[in-house]
Amino acid sequence: MASKVGEDQLTQIRRRKPWYTQLWLHVFVGTIAGICLGLWDPALGMRVGPLGDAFIKAIRMLIAPIIFCTVVHGIARMVDLARVGRVALKAILYFEALTTIALLVALGAVNLWKPGRGMNVNPAQLDTSAVQTYIAHPPKATVTEFLMNIIPTTLVGAFTEGNVLAVLLVSLLCAFALAQIGAGGKPVIDFIEALSKMLFQVVGIVMWAAPIGAFGAIASTVGKFGAGSLVSLGKLLGGFYVLCLVFLVGVLWPVARACGFSLFKLVGFLREELLVALATTSSETVLPQLMRKLEVLGCEETIVGLVIPTGYSFNLDGTCLYLATATVFLAQATNTHLGLWQQLGLLAVLLLSSKGAAGVAGAAFVVLAATIASTGTIPVASVALLLGIHRLMSEGLTPTNVVGNAVATLVVAKWEKALDPERLRLVLNRKWEAAS
Repeated sequence: MASKVGEDQLTQIRRRKPWYTQLWLHVFVGTIAGICLGLWDPALGMRVGPLGDAFIKAIRMLIAPIIFCTVVHGIARMVDLARVGRVALKAILYFEALTTIALLVALGAVNLWKPGRGMNVNPAQLDTSAVQTYIAHPPKATVTEFLMNIIPTTLVGAFTEGNVLAVLLVSLLCAFALAQIGAGGKPVIDFIEALSKMLFQVVGIVMWAAPIGAFGAIASTVGKFGAGSLVSLGKLLGGFYVLCLVFLVGVLWPVARACGFSLFKLVGFLREELLVALATTSSETVLPQLMRKLEVLGCEETIVGLVIPTGYSFNLDGTCLYLATATVFLAQATNTHLGLWQQLGLLAVLLLSSKGAAGVAGAAFVVLAATIASTGTIPVASVALLLGIHRLMSEGLTPTNVVGNAVATLVVAKWEKALDPERLRLVLNRKWEAAS
């Protein structure tokens, strides 16, 4: 059964608004205005950057409590708690399969189009001052450290440390505890349900600032890096955007079709979230709205609450495309030979390191430095080559991450028989009146 949150939003969707009042259009206009400002007056464009940062912070402060409320409310009402483990296992299997495919697709593509060939870059001659932090102290990506970071220092610390998986762990523990309490825990569950409704209303209020946030974020990006970066590394940037489209059409489209829904209609349904993610280059900015819209599509609250937070760490398809492409590009640009077995070894490292890039703007660049440092083959200083266009590449990888996690949730929900296919069809086909 669909959640009340989904029903409330479906009611709002049925009330068709004039096209000029819709949020996606305002975000689009804000994005275009930001690009124009960044090109016309780069200095002013950089100064309005805090508008984007403020919007990202406003959304980020809501993520932890929303995940907590969604997971606890969904699981605490379940009769079969063993189902939680089954859902998690199915989700992890799907995540690992799709991210592996993403890495293989990217490795194959970058070896075919060879964007770095002929650049003949000498890493010793690069200006590495701006990336010295990553080069001198690259973050480590070990299995032990990754797992230990999931456990928060304190129970409350899970909500302040910014680690989505830590919040999910605390949420699961609380949900299981409430489920075992039984009828005695009903007042707490009712309170969490009311709190969840309030938080989603807050998200709705904050999202109306999305056009201003998109304007500031994109103006700052264009103002800082300008058109020069597009020209100097245009082959890599353009090829990467094409690669993201190839992955969407060649991999996610068949998956969606096999599950009985249209990927393109899903993209249209998520247009507001994708525009915001593109402008802010952070998938975290749309996490609450993405969870809410997936419930509207007919996914059970429990599935959404488990799959989306986990997917934000384990199912970053766009980030995998970026890491594989950027790593091999840097090898080509610095004339570093990578044989077949070396690239397969690189793929294994990327499968682990990509799990550390959880939705935060710029995190993929940090993980890239860690990956290159761990391989010991490609000069770490070469990451300076990508500093000028990393954020522009993020405008391709971030929406890909969002679509990938939306598809993953629908797939797992159908796999678990927790998806209302008729409601999904009606909502995606915009037949709101019949979807009651």
